[in-house]
Amino acid sequence: METKSNSLLMEEPVGRLMGKYAIPCTISLLVGALYNIVDQIFIANAAYLGSYGNAANTVVFPLTVIALAIAVMAGDGCCAFVSLSLGMNKPEDAGKSMGNSILLTVLFSLVLCFAYLMFSSQIIAMFGGTVNEETFGYSKEYFFWISLGIPFYMFGQAMNPVIRADGSPKYAMVSTLAGAVTNIILDPVFIFAFRWGMMGAAIATVIGQVVTAILAIWYLAHTKTVKICGTDFKLKGQIVGRTLVLGICSFLSQISLVAAMAAINNMIRRYGAMDAVFGQTQYAQIPMAVVGIVMKFFQIVISIVVGMAAGCIPIVGYNMGAGANSRVKELFTKLLVAETAVGVLAFLIVEFFPAGLIGIFGASNESSCYTDFAIRAFRIYLCMVVLACVNKAAFIFLQAMGKAAASTMLSMVREIVFGVGFALLLPRFYNLDGVLYSMPVSDVLTFIISVIVIVSTYKRLDDKQSAEEI
Repeated sequence: METKSNSLLMEEPVGRLMGKYAIPCTISLLVGALYNIVDQIFIANAAYLGSYGNAANTVVFPLTVIALAIAVMAGDGCCAFVSLSLGMNKPEDAGKSMGNSILLTVLFSLVLCFAYLMFSSQIIAMFGGTVNEETFGYSKEYFFWISLGIPFYMFGQAMNPVIRADGSPKYAMVSTLAGAVTNIILDPVFIFAFRWGMMGAAIATVIGQVVTAILAIWYLAHTKTVKICGTDFKLKGQIVGRTLVLGICSFLSQISLVAAMAAINNMIRRYGAMDAVFGQTQYAQIPMAVVGIVMKFFQIVISIVVGMAAGCIPIVGYNMGAGANSRVKELFTKLLVAETAVGVLAFLIVEFFPAGLIGIFGASNESSCYTDFAIRAFRIYLCMVVLACVNKAAFIFLQAMGKAAASTMLSMVREIVFGVGFALLLPRFYNLDGVLYSMPVSDVLTFIISVIVIVSTYKRLDDKQSAEEI
């Protein structure tokens, strides 16, 4: 194997590399996000499921994010480790990281699958699934089948960044796309033709995840840059530790989102019961269903943002490892501009076309109070989406530079201190609207911190020291 087979990462123009790596990664993550979103669209447009099914999907969604958090910790950490190792001409370490990450993913996924199946009722209750009897029943049905697919889902998601790090971003994209297309084809068949309801939506999703996992396994047997041998699958503390440290930001950004969603779901259940309209049993599930839809749109936006930033990880890592600081700075600037543009477009959509977004999720089957609350939710909850995009780009770029501590700190402050804190605090003063205000307030405060970190990062990159000294 040629030890510098990824040297093009330091030779090609930065803009061209961004397109080559960021676009496939963005499509991969966007398609991955569509798994749950597609389920919700078909569920919402099935009259026999409606907002109850929508609310159930919202309850289960953060539980799939937990699986994703663990998967990306292993996958993104491996991606950053491999890129840094190749940049420093240490291909043996890259192979060990890949082998260790594969084994960790398999072990973690089996443990999580078992825990979900054993404690499903308690877990669903923790995430607000007891808002009414119908929602709880649909949540249990959907969650059971989704849990069975957890090992396949986690493996496919973890290997996606690993495949990118090996120099095959297009294959990573195609493998994820194949699974999502399978899901999209099977969803209407199982939900409308077979009328399998929540079970049908879940089974379609799991089959798609199996397809992605199989394609990932095939690639790992035919890697092109990093050759994996049997001894690489032996867990080594130093390799595992460094890999997980580099991936901890990805983990925390996802797992802290789960904590925020748990807080939000429970505040919705609590303060919705006090509302004149949503306190009625037949309308109790509406706020949870609506906020779930708003979060799904935000997930689409953030998938684009994260995809653009995560796609740059191999480029950043390689150039940091090789000491090419000027290229890293140029890449950071281009990334921030691109992420801001995405945020502006998302802002215009949610502020001027919220009714159209709600229509996609079956609003015609619901009451006027559903539509009115949904429009208000979109406009308030995502009014600072531009800042959210910039914040996320800063987190991931720092991770790619190997600055795990700063990246982790920012992520924790945003999602736990602000995200959970304001979700619990503001409803005490503004009731249901307080839940909606928690998002923009958190993003404004985080942006102030992000600006300081961004400026500091530019100053450090201007310094012509080695990557280790930065």
